[in-house]
Amino acid sequence: MEKAYYQEKFAAFCCENGSSVLGILTAHHRHDLEHLQRNAWIEQIQYLKGSLPPTSPGMLFFEFIIPRMGKRADCILVTGGIVFVIEFKVGSSTFDRHAIEQVHDYALDLKNFHEGSHASTIIPVLIATKSDKSEFVLDLGPDGVAAPICIGRSGLDDLLAQASGIPREQSVSSPSWEASGYKPTPTIIEAAQALYKSHDVTEISRSDASAKNLKATSDRIAEIIETSKREHKKSICFVTGVPGAGKTLAGLNIAASRAERHENENAVFLSGNGPLVTVLREALARDKVEQGKVSGEKISKKDAEREVSLFVQNIHHFRDHYLNDPDEPFEHVVVFDEAQRAWTTDQASKFMQAKRGVADFDQSEPEFLIGVMDRHSEWCTIVCLIGGGQEINTGEAGLGEWLRAVENRFSDWEVHASTLLDDPHYTVSQDAVELLRSPKISKHEDLHLSVSMRSFRAEKLSSFVSSVLDGDVSSASEALASLGDRYPILLTRDLASAKNWLNGMARGSERTGLVASSGAHRLRPEGIHIKSAIDPKSWFLNDSQDVRSSYYLEDVATEFDIQGLELDWAGMCWDADLRMVDGSWQFNAFKGSKWQSVNSSTRQVYLLNAYRVLLTRARQGMIIFVPNGDAKDPTRPPAFYDQTYDFLRGCGIPELM
Repeated sequence: MEKAYYQEKFAAFCCENGSSVLGILTAHHRHDLEHLQRNAWIEQIQYLKGSLPPTSPGMLFFEFIIPRMGKRADCILVTGGIVFVIEFKVGSSTFDRHAIEQVHDYALDLKNFHEGSHASTIIPVLIATKSDKSEFVLDLGPDGVAAPICIGRSGLDDLLAQASGIPREQSVSSPSWEASGYKPTPTIIEAAQALYKSHDVTEISRSDASAKNLKATSDRIAEIIETSKREHKKSICFVTGVPGAGKTLAGLNIAASRAERHENENAVFLSGNGPLVTVLREALARDKVEQGKVSGEKISKKDAEREVSLFVQNIHHFRDHYLNDPDEPFEHVVVFDEAQRAWTTDQASKFMQAKRGVADFDQSEPEFLIGVMDRHSEWCTIVCLIGGGQEINTGEAGLGEWLRAVENRFSDWEVHASTLLDDPHYTVSQDAVELLRSPKISKHEDLHLSVSMRSFRAEKLSSFVSSVLDGDVSSASEALASLGDRYPILLTRDLASAKNWLNGMARGSERTGLVASSGAHRLRPEGIHIKSAIDPKSWFLNDSQDVRSSYYLEDVATEFDIQGLELDWAGMCWDADLRMVDGSWQFNAFKGSKWQSVNSSTRQVYLLNAYRVLLTRARQGMIIFVPNGDAKDPTRPPAFYDQTYDFLRGCGIPELM
C-alpha cells in the first residue's frame, strides 16, 4: 500500500500545474471519485500553493496513510525538522470538536507507531478555509506532540516560520522519515473494522521481530484449513497466547480473509463473550453506515447489522440454532474465541433444562459444537483460541472438555496444537495434560502468540501483573522497572485524583474508563456501583460528550464487561474482595451485609483471573485506586485496604503526587 497519493518537494509542488497534481491524486484514488472530494482537493492545492515557501527544502505528502486507523491524513508537511499533520475543513468557518480530535489522533498515531516520528516534534493543524482565524498558540506536550492548532484562510505560513525556531529533541529529514517503518497496534475494534474492509492483517499490525508470529500463526491456520479442504479431512487446532497477544485478532483475520476469498466456506467468528460480540457488531455496523455516506451509498443501520452478524456471532446463538436444526451446518470454518470458557456437561445440561426445555441434554458445549461441525460430509476446520488465566465464571470447561470430546467421539479428526498448550497457564487439569501427550496431536510453535500487543508501550505488562497476583514483590518490581516511563502505573487513595489523572493523560479520542471486580460491592460508598450495569455499545463506542460513555468516569465496567476489549487509560478500582494479608492474598465475597471467605480453590482462581483481566485492559497506562476505608464501617475498615496498598507500593508502583 502506497504511503501517500502524492509526494513532492515544496519547490516542485509550487511550480507544478494544479491540474497535474489533481490528476495524480485522482489516479491513486481507488473508489468512485465524488465531486466533493475532487473540489476539496482543488481548494487544498490552491491553499498550499499560496502558503508553502517554495525555497524551503520541505516535503509535502497528500493523502498520507494512517494504517492503524484505516484512514488518510489530508496532508503531511516535513520541513524545518518538524512534522506537520494537516486536516482541511473545506468550506467551513468553524472548528468542530470531532475534527480537532481527528487531527490530534493522527499526530499521536504517528508519534506512537511511526518509527521516524518517535523522537520528532509533531504539530497537528486544522484548517477551516472559510474562517478568518489566524492567531494561534504553539503548545508542545512533553512527548513533542503539540496541542492542535486551528487556523483559517491564512496563518499556515506564520506557523511554519514560528515553529522553525522551537527547540526539539531530534530534527527529522524527509527522506529518512518517509522510509521509516510503521508498526501499528490497533484496538480490537479498529482491527475488526479494518479486517472487515478486507485489509490484510500485516497492514494493521506491527511488523517488528518481537510480534512477527501473528502473521506466522495466521499463515499456519490457513495452511491447516487448505490441507483439510484439499484432502477432505476434518481438523481442529488450538491456538494459545498471552493476554493481549492478538488471539482475537488472529481469529478475526482468519474469519475475514476466508469469508472474503473463499465464499463457499462461510467462515465465522464465534464468541461467548456477550459484550465483545455486541460491541464489535455495533462498531462494524456504524462503520459500514459511515462508509456508505462517504461513497454516496445509503445503507440503513438494520441492513448493516444484518450483514455484520454473519461475520461475528454469539456462540450460544450458533449452538441454539443447530440444537434445533439437524442439517449439515452452513459454515465450513468456525473460530471459537476463548474456547476454554465453553461450558462443562453439568453447566450445559442445567442451562438446557432450565432455559431451553431440553431435559436430556448430556453433552459439554465442546462435544456438542464439534458434533455440529462433524455433520459435514467432506471437510471442516475448527479454530479454538485458548487464553491463559482467563476463566472467570462458574461452569467453564477449560481445555480438557475439547480434548476429551476429540479422544472419545471424534478420533478421526486431525488435531493441531500450540507447543505451549500443556503449560499450566493454559491447561489446569492433569487429565488434559495426559491427553495432550497423544502422538496423534501435531504440535506447532507458531500456534502460540507470545508477545502482548494490547499495550504497544508495555510488552512486559502481563509479566508484571502475573507477579503481582502471585504475590511476588521482587519479580513485580523487576518487571515494573523494565516498563520504565513507557507505561505509567500509579497508585492513589483518592478517586477524584485518579479521575483527574486519567483526564489529564488522555489526548485526542484516547479512551478512558473505570474498571472494578464484579465482587467489588463495598466500593459503593466511593460512588462506584458495580451492580449498575453498563450498556457496552454506549460505554465503549460513544464519544466523550455522552454521559453513558466510559469517558464520563461514572459507570464502571467489570471483568465480564471488558474481557477481550480495552481502554487507552484505565482507572483500576481495588476492593476488599482480593486483599493482601500478611504477605498472601485473601479471597472474599460480599454476602448480605458482610464479607465471607472464599475457600474453593476454583473460585479463588476465578477471582485472581478477574483481577488479571482488569489489570491488563489499558493500552497506555493505568492508575490503581485503593480506598482508605472507614473505621466506622465494619464492612470496609482501613485494615482491609492498607496492606494491599502497601504491597502494591512495595512492588514499585509510585504514588500519585
